[in-house]
Amino acid sequence: MVPEELFSLAIGLVLPWLVDHVNFTVEEKRLDLHINFSKGSRFACPVCGEECPVHDTHDHTWRHMGFFQHEAYLHARVPRVKCPEHGVDQIPVPWAREGSHFTLLFEALIMTLVRAMPVLTAARMIGETDTLLWRVMDHYVPEARASVDMTDVHAVGVDETSSRRGHDYITLFVDLKARRLLFATPGKDATTFERFAADLEAHAGSAQAVTDVSMDLSPAFQKGAKEHLPNAQVTFDRFHLMKLVNEAVDAVRKGEVLTQPDLKKTRWLWLKNDRNLKVKQKEKLQELLKDQNLKTAQAYQFRLTFQDIFTIKNRHQGATPLKAWMENAKDSGLPPLVKVAYAIMNHWDGVLRWFESQITNGILEGFNSLIQSAKAKARGYRTHKNFINMAYLILGKLDFRLPTCNSEELKFIN
Repeated sequence: MVPEELFSLAIGLVLPWLVDHVNFTVEEKRLDLHINFSKGSRFACPVCGEECPVHDTHDHTWRHMGFFQHEAYLHARVPRVKCPEHGVDQIPVPWAREGSHFTLLFEALIMTLVRAMPVLTAARMIGETDTLLWRVMDHYVPEARASVDMTDVHAVGVDETSSRRGHDYITLFVDLKARRLLFATPGKDATTFERFAADLEAHAGSAQAVTDVSMDLSPAFQKGAKEHLPNAQVTFDRFHLMKLVNEAVDAVRKGEVLTQPDLKKTRWLWLKNDRNLKVKQKEKLQELLKDQNLKTAQAYQFRLTFQDIFTIKNRHQGATPLKAWMENAKDSGLPPLVKVAYAIMNHWDGVLRWFESQITNGILEGFNSLIQSAKAKARGYRTHKNFINMAYLILGKLDFRLPTCNSEELKFIN
C-alpha cells in the first residue's frame, strides 16, 4: 500500500476524497497531506442535497493532529458546486467544520487539553495562540449547551463568584440534584434570575417547575426568585448563615484584641472546627477559653451552639433552640452577634425552611473553588465570555460529541 493510500485511510477519507500527494520535511518537523478528488466528481448542494457538478475550487489549509513529533497539515481544493436551483455554493468538507483552521480531530485534542490545563498553557504546548483556542471553545460550548435537557430541574442553588478583581461578578445557577452547572451570567442582581428563567425555558425546563431554591440573604436574589421562580420556596443556605456567625466571632475578636494581646494571630482557632486544629492550636484554644470574661470566648460558644442546631432535621425541633439562640445573642451585649440575630429573625421562614428541604449551596462552594483555582492558574480569563465558557467546560457535564481516533488513526497520528 502506497503512503497516499495509508494516509487516506488514517484520516478516514472516503471517495471521491483521497490523499494524492505527501510532503514530509524532517528538518522542519512537518507533514503536509494534499487532498484532492477525482476528475468529474459531483458533490451535494449544501442547501438541497442535489448532486451537482463542480463550478470552481478554492485552496484551504487545516492544522491536523501531529504525526509523532511532527506538525501535520491538510491541504485541499475545496469545490464550489453549481446548483440549478440555489446557484453557486461552497460545500462542507468532512474533516473540518466551516470557518475553522483546524481539523475536527485537532479541535477534539484542543478541547481535551483545555479541560485539563489553562488555555494559555495548552496553546503553548501545541504552538497556537490562546485566542484561536478560545474561539474553538466558543463554538463547542454553546453547541453542547444547546442540547442540554433541563426538564427535570426542580431544586436550584444560586451563588455569585468573582470573575475579576474588584466588584465584577458572575452568578451561577446549579441543579442541586444532578450536581451540574445550569447557567452562568454576568452580574449579581435580580435580572440574573430573569435570564436564568429564559434559559431554562429554552432548554425544555420550566421556571414554574422549580420548587426549591437555595441562596444567601442577598435582597437582589430574593427579589429575583420571587419574580421569576414564583413556585419556589426559598431556603437560606446554612453555609452562608454560618459564615455570618463566623464573621461576627471574628469581629468580636478584632474589637477585643487591643485589650487582649493574646488574641493576636488566633483568628483560625475560633473559626475552624476542633477536628481541623493542630495539637498546639487546640492547646492554645483551651488556654484562652479558661478566661470566662473573654468576649471572644463567649462569641465562640455561640458559634458552636449555632452549628449544633443545624444538625437537627426537623422544622419544629430546630425552631425552638434557634429562637433561644437568637434571644441569647440579642442579650449578649456583643453587637456583631446581635446583628446576626436580627438578620435571622428578618429572614425567619427561609432560615427554617432548611430543616425541611435540607438543601445547601455546598456544591456551589466546591464549584467556586474549582473555578477560582482554574482562574488563578490561567491568571484570569480577560472576558466574561471566556470565564463563563470555562465554567461550563469544568462544571456543566456537557456532551461535546467530539470525534475520536479509531484504531487506524492511532497508528498514524500521535
